[in-house]
Amino acid sequence: MASIVEKVRRVLEAKDLGDITTELCDFSLKEQNATAEAQGVQPSSTSDFVPILGQTVTYIVACVLINEHDELLMIEEAKQSCAGKWYLPAGRMERGESITEAAAREVFEETGLNAELTTLLAVEAAGGSWFRFVLTGRITGGRLKTPADADAESIQAKWVRNPKEVPLRANDILNIIDIGRAYHQGQKIAITPSPWHGRILPTRFSHKRNYLRVLAVARKRAHNSLNILVSEKNAHHFPTVELHPNRSLHSTLRKFMIEIFGAELPQHRPHGLLSVEHSPSEQENTDGICLNLLVAFRPPLEEISLIGKCIWQELGAPLDEMLGRIVSSKNASIPLNVVR
Repeated sequence: MASIVEKVRRVLEAKDLGDITTELCDFSLKEQNATAEAQGVQPSSTSDFVPILGQTVTYIVACVLINEHDELLMIEEAKQSCAGKWYLPAGRMERGESITEAAAREVFEETGLNAELTTLLAVEAAGGSWFRFVLTGRITGGRLKTPADADAESIQAKWVRNPKEVPLRANDILNIIDIGRAYHQGQKIAITPSPWHGRILPTRFSHKRNYLRVLAVARKRAHNSLNILVSEKNAHHFPTVELHPNRSLHSTLRKFMIEIFGAELPQHRPHGLLSVEHSPSEQENTDGICLNLLVAFRPPLEEISLIGKCIWQELGAPLDEMLGRIVSSKNASIPLNVVR
């Protein structure tokens, strides 16, 4: 099995860890339910929950595509419930699709254009069973859909200067449009190292359940060295919790952190995602995802107590510098937005 240092490197390169996450999960849904019952709370989900697209989970893709004139690709909705309103190219993933395949399909169906998706911009979650993956990229061909091409997918597509100038289906896209514009502007500025994350696409790797893998870091006061939290359950790995389908990700993360650090949680901040793992497995009949989340602790390591089966491991150069730079930069990881 790869060393922790190698695992950090692989996550930063958006590669899978080859982990059998089911065996390396520190706080499964079954264990979460047992904890709830011990506190007199009736579990709101069965312990055998399995993510199946279109049945138990919903994955949405949305694309923020901007051309050389700083115009945004938008579509006029055809659905009766929102006909005449405008939105980003977006829609539900279908069984057997990867995240990027679904995004490219939605762009083509709704705009008539072919797109190469180059990076994840953001991930949004409502509860633990609804996710929207926001991507950007570039147009590679096709013909822009006009009203003469209207179908059940959309009436037409246009390059729009200001999305507030058209009647929007919903304002929920304004935040991710802002992220997309800022990302594209950031790519034009030649600063080394870049304050923005590089091109990160979802990693193709199958998971039977939905997981949150936590890369928690803290600095040791004595040497100012960056250390990463390692679970010793079964084998050394990053602490991992199964996502509760009926709880917000913040709630799931908090309950998991209490299992590791106790009720008096040290001050910490979920910084953002380093990568996302997903690959549909029709053989296993699951559509699990794994979100690799960077969490930064404010107090020095010496002031952080552990009650779970975890240890701290010093990273050393150059990973210390690389992760330290991500922690200190607002835009060096992928935003994980928890919505209602």
